[in-house]
Amino acid sequence: MTPPPVRTLSPLLPVLPVLPVLPVVAVIALLGLPLGPGGEGGAGPADALSALVVLYCAVRLVRDRRRPLSRTAAVLLGLPVVGLAVAAMGASSPGAGLTGMGRYLQVFVLVPAAVLLLIRDRGDVRLLAWSFVGLALWQGAIGLHQYATGTGASYQGEEIRAVGTFGAQDVMGMATVVSLGLVCAVGLALGRTSVRQRAVAAGCAVILLLPLALSFSRGAWIATAVTCAVQLALAGMRRALKVAAVVAAAGVILVGGFGIGTAMLQERITSITQVADAPDQSVTDRYAMWAAAVGMWREQPLTGVGLKGFPEHRDTHASPALSSGSDTEGAGAAFRRQPLLSPHNMYLLILAEQGLIGLLALGGSWLALLVCGLRRLCRVRREGRPGLDCGLVACGLLVWQLTDFAYADIGGQSTVLTAVCFGLMGWWGTAGGGLRSASAGRPVGAYAEKAAAR
Repeated sequence: MTPPPVRTLSPLLPVLPVLPVLPVVAVIALLGLPLGPGGEGGAGPADALSALVVLYCAVRLVRDRRRPLSRTAAVLLGLPVVGLAVAAMGASSPGAGLTGMGRYLQVFVLVPAAVLLLIRDRGDVRLLAWSFVGLALWQGAIGLHQYATGTGASYQGEEIRAVGTFGAQDVMGMATVVSLGLVCAVGLALGRTSVRQRAVAAGCAVILLLPLALSFSRGAWIATAVTCAVQLALAGMRRALKVAAVVAAAGVILVGGFGIGTAMLQERITSITQVADAPDQSVTDRYAMWAAAVGMWREQPLTGVGLKGFPEHRDTHASPALSSGSDTEGAGAAFRRQPLLSPHNMYLLILAEQGLIGLLALGGSWLALLVCGLRRLCRVRREGRPGLDCGLVACGLLVWQLTDFAYADIGGQSTVLTAVCFGLMGWWGTAGGGLRSASAGRPVGAYAEKAAAR
């Protein structure tokens, strides 16, 4: 089959084949902008642009008369709507229900669907993956400067915690960005693309280890370690052993050889194993909020207490061990006592506010996406087909999110990246979502596979 000709604006100016996905790249790039100290961590410019991306995708569908999502993609991405609708009706006020439902629809339904529809082939996936890596390198460089100059967020009385442009009010922002960038770099390095691309990706992964370590985020460490282990296992044992040796050597050189934050890192790593015997106050607070979330679920097991209902019901179910908030300071912001308004566990937050109906709907959607993605990845690897790096990136991003959800929930500027991750996995797991090309008259994903094989 002869590929369709590239449309041109003039004989010297061809239309870039990556044009449809560029708005998604812009959403990622906006997270590199400084928002000023003391930000509240709510919706930001990237969230506003993500809404425009959804509108842009809808206009393209109407203009090109394209079939929207395939039946499989529509079911997987639309399933969360069931639990959200029920939980919104049970909210304490109509405003809270609409606000909460809008946020969940943005992160888990609308933006992922738009990303899925705007991705046309593996080249777009690689572009998005490198955008993640570029953002991670930028935020990581700012974090390293903060650590070196003592201008980061406060940690154990010193302003050395790397937080990038997200500030002390959103200490998980940079850790999330760097982790996702590292996962993308590892996926690209394990693929079957050119040696140069794999070498650059492996170098970026090694570089990102340092800012990730200096974020002092235990949840991000655990999620990244689990995800990279899964990626290595999926890529094959031979590659896994090689990459593991390189990463181990890099860790020894960066942390042990240069002595970068050795004492504090060792103490932070040790604290992961002390969550039961001698937990610090942050762990104690987290246990208390987890118990409060379980208490809310027991009160309303099927529907939960309603969207945005956790802060209102927290004190009724929390134990006296829960502190009034966490102290935040540094990175240009003054001291502030930040209230604890979520359980820092996505699964328990859904269970508390949406009950079993919401958890089965959202969790079932995520699990089905993961299974579909892993099946396609195993088939690509077994048959030696192109796209192994794209599958490792997509599956890795979803595995990271699902692991991190055990220690965190949605909130903050970096949440929009979660939506992009689910959109990437949706495209990979549903083989392009069944989107048809207006010029070729066949699924774009299938055309891209055959075009690359020629």
